[in-house]
Amino acid sequence: MRGVVFDGRRAEVADDLEIREPGPGEVLVAIAAAGLCHSDLSVIDGTIPFPSPVVLGHEGAGTVEAVGAGVTHVAPGDHVALSTLANCGACAACDQGRPTMCRSSVGRPGQPFSRGGRPLYQFAANSAFAERTVVRAVQAVKIPTGIPLASAAVIGCGVLTGVGAVLNRARVGIGDTVVVIGTGGIGLNVLQGARIAGALTIVAVDTNPAKEKTARHFGATHFLTSVDGVREILPDGARHVFECVGHTTLVRQAIDLLDRGGQAVLLGMPAPTAEAAFLPAAMFLDKAILGCRYGSSRPQHDIALYAGLYEDGRLLLDELVTRTYPVEDFAVAVEDAEQGRVARGVLTF
Repeated sequence: MRGVVFDGRRAEVADDLEIREPGPGEVLVAIAAAGLCHSDLSVIDGTIPFPSPVVLGHEGAGTVEAVGAGVTHVAPGDHVALSTLANCGACAACDQGRPTMCRSSVGRPGQPFSRGGRPLYQFAANSAFAERTVVRAVQAVKIPTGIPLASAAVIGCGVLTGVGAVLNRARVGIGDTVVVIGTGGIGLNVLQGARIAGALTIVAVDTNPAKEKTARHFGATHFLTSVDGVREILPDGARHVFECVGHTTLVRQAIDLLDRGGQAVLLGMPAPTAEAAFLPAAMFLDKAILGCRYGSSRPQHDIALYAGLYEDGRLLLDELVTRTYPVEDFAVAVEDAEQGRVARGVLTF
């Protein structure tokens, strides 16, 4: 079986992986497509510490091949999009509808894969960069067969994180003002989330002017290559500012752009030890800084919602996929992502 393995030093495409059968409450999925997210690159460069060897990937879609005992909501042959939330479904957080806060959903990587008799870890309880993967049943969300699987793949991280941050965490409302710093895969989904929510002014900021056309297509009403021009558009500041890059200097700038009662939502992934500085006095007048994990999503609910919005023409998925690559071209996909040539590159099997 093929898959992308990171051994702690380098990532390579292997063709000798094995995976166990699904146990009770688990689903075996044949992956058709998987988006290359910067979180995968962050494992390779050490920004996200993770045990190795590990099969990478966490944004995928495919077809159910088999289900374990007790699984009834999906069956072999169903098309599914995968989430990374292997939440337990029974703790207080899950019971409150906050699966991203479930303590069972992070930090306990399993080892369903093996290679040459040696176990390999599973990244983000998912490992979508493999021909097959085993996930908890709660992670497999049935989707309509009419959605192309290469497009459906990006729902599982980029869309859940970006659109979810707008609708679930920030709760952007009709007529609100929004600034989005960084228009990569997450930023584009924040833009379209703000559009769907009814925001009136949506300012996209990215140092790459070539991204303007795409940013406007996803919902930006204005495009700037620097935050310096934001106050000319929004003299009082913005109700919501989303930092989608992960640079500490941009965190400070996001806070400085807030209007009274505004909130800065941090979505970018800085290094674990990185520290950001800001003026506490700037936070008076009811301003707030919000962390946001995985769009504060409820995947079984939200993936179905986003699939419906896609079918209705309100959510863009096909347009997120700039290029597809056979998994053997993983290195090419990485280079394109690092150089900012794609909104989202998708590996196919």
